[in-house]
Amino acid sequence: MKIWSDKEKMSRDEIRKLQFKRLKKTLHHVYENVPYYHEKFKAAGVKPVDIRSLEDLRLLPLTTKEDLRKNYPFGLFAVPKNKIVRYHASSGTTGKPTVVGYTKNDMKVWREVIARIVTMGGVTNEDTAQITFGFGLFTGAFGLQQGLEKVGAGVIPMSAGNTQKQIMIMQDFQSTVLIGTPSYALHLAEAAQEMGIDPKEELFLKYGLFGGEGSTEEMRAKLNEAWGIVATENYGMSELIGPGVSGECLAFKGMHINEDHFIAEIIDPNTLEVLPEGSVGELVITPITKEGLPLIRYRTKDITRLDTTPCDCGRTSVRMAKITGRTDDMLIIGGVNVFPSQIEGVLLGIKGIGSNYQIRVLKKGYLDRIEIDVEVVNQDLLVSVTLLDQLYKEIESKLHTILGIHAGIHLVEPKSLVRSEGKAKRVIDLRSENQ
Repeated sequence: MKIWSDKEKMSRDEIRKLQFKRLKKTLHHVYENVPYYHEKFKAAGVKPVDIRSLEDLRLLPLTTKEDLRKNYPFGLFAVPKNKIVRYHASSGTTGKPTVVGYTKNDMKVWREVIARIVTMGGVTNEDTAQITFGFGLFTGAFGLQQGLEKVGAGVIPMSAGNTQKQIMIMQDFQSTVLIGTPSYALHLAEAAQEMGIDPKEELFLKYGLFGGEGSTEEMRAKLNEAWGIVATENYGMSELIGPGVSGECLAFKGMHINEDHFIAEIIDPNTLEVLPEGSVGELVITPITKEGLPLIRYRTKDITRLDTTPCDCGRTSVRMAKITGRTDDMLIIGGVNVFPSQIEGVLLGIKGIGSNYQIRVLKKGYLDRIEIDVEVVNQDLLVSVTLLDQLYKEIESKLHTILGIHAGIHLVEPKSLVRSEGKAKRVIDLRSENQ
């Protein structure tokens, strides 16, 4: 199994020494250049000089997505704007995006860590990779593109959607690597069969590198069977760097974290205490080479565990297990983060819509879909085709603007949805029932 960088084969002692050196530099950087962190450290009674070992990292306060929202858009940046060469953003519960920025060196690091994870997944300069993530403020597409190019692979930046054209290009360009969400990859396989094309016999795919949403081993088996490929998973998030935090090698024993760039911890999400190796808990990540937005002890909300035992591939980096869930109520639909409060904010801001609604998350084939039942204020709206059509269009447009996805809207009579005497159950996840 090819390994991209010697940094992936350092001894545990070498890794820890390098991590501590880079951690100290990062802590001084944020303490001196990010007023919010300066005050947060001060309130916690700790300074960078107090951190004398990697174990002391737990003395520092945690960072959450709410900290980024409070400092929207650039309050947590550690460099002036003239040092930022790329901006990306992800969704937030209020509709305001979580903004991230990269310096020239951050971009160099990003290309490097992506080169590592695509190499883990089997990609070489002999391959042609088709990217089906959407190109835009979302980090997935651009992140994978630059790392693939670094290893010398050909890149087809197809972006999302336009399924039949995806299949045509895949066939005509002889794509060997598929990049995207696992659910869309299965949808593509079904579409190819409907077009009379056998994905395993008439296409050329060898590898699939998937991310952007959680998946199971059963999903991997379906992907491998549908396409005749070797499917691997990778992990990242915009706040940390985008894709590139970790990736799965062909030994399939977890996702290797790029430890020379990220320190991983597992905490109890309730007590916030650091848990021993092997424990299942919430993943906390500290980037230690980021210049533009170096977050300290960022709570990912993802549930996993860490393993430092040797891997058959020859890499010595710690591995994180497949994500088993999240500690918050965020939904991931087609690689896009969706919060119920985002939907509520849109609905309650539209004239003619009542305050009662229900969100259903379904599977249509292999694709996740959101459908929303919404009460209207005046029943007369339901008998006016013109007014009803206008209302549908307004809701769909505003939801798409905020969420970046299309939701199915069902307008229903006033007081027709079930009321709750306690906490309202706004989200019903039916995906397991649709499988």
